[in-house]
Amino acid sequence: MNDRTTTLDGPATDDALTRPFEGASPYETYVHASVLNTLQHPVTEAPDEMGFIVTTQVMELWFTLIVHEWRTAKVAFAKDDLPAAMDALVRSRRALTALGGTWAPIAALTPARFNGFRAAFGRASGFQSAMYRHMEFLLGDKSAGLLRTHRGDPAVHEALAETYREPTLYDEVLAHLHRQGLPVPRHVRERDVTSPYDSDPGVVDTWRHVYAGSQHHPHLALGELLTDIAELVTRWRSDHVLVVRRAMGARPGSAGSAGLAWLEQRAARPVFPELWEVRGDV
Repeated sequence: MNDRTTTLDGPATDDALTRPFEGASPYETYVHASVLNTLQHPVTEAPDEMGFIVTTQVMELWFTLIVHEWRTAKVAFAKDDLPAAMDALVRSRRALTALGGTWAPIAALTPARFNGFRAAFGRASGFQSAMYRHMEFLLGDKSAGLLRTHRGDPAVHEALAETYREPTLYDEVLAHLHRQGLPVPRHVRERDVTSPYDSDPGVVDTWRHVYAGSQHHPHLALGELLTDIAELVTRWRSDHVLVVRRAMGARPGSAGSAGLAWLEQRAARPVFPELWEVRGDV
């Protein structure tokens, strides 16, 4: 009789699987699952509140990974290491796909079910998420006002202020393209990076050069990868609008936000706008 069992890491004996650990398991030491599993604290008896808390926390973890990958890509673009930058963007695309799927547990909340725990938020609101704000700032959607909301937490505020003051992911992309000989306008390369990024006709021309060239050029692959990312971000924002519309309609949001109207306005902002505009010229 075969006394071996297959694990995720390969064959193992039954003894290896059942032998007691001295202290926490290696898995626990690495992943800290017991910490994660103690962070859910529903404050009502509503059956949907636990799912809402877990969904929100999982989103925060995906935000953290996406920000990590975009920062990795920024460093690589600054070094003109296009393969490393592309690798990081591909990983972020996978994370964004997973992020989009996290709406599923709460996507069908009815107003009555949502109202069962909504008052528990108090003044909490999703727009207060610092890590999501890092994402938005990296995409070029800078806001001094939204940065100020975090002044009460010095460590969080300073980390976010650093992202606010730095070039965006797209700024680093355009700087890289310029160093590779593409015509990125000087006023774009020297712009105030604390201002929200707006579409520029000269950058449309830059991408027109890329898309008019070889369909196998790495810069065209970069343009399409950035378009994938822009589409996934837009889909996540749009799904957020739908979830809120289904759960609470057009009522004001928590913490004094405009709720649905504010989300619709944010969802309408294009990500990497010239990549969408250039398609009409190809």
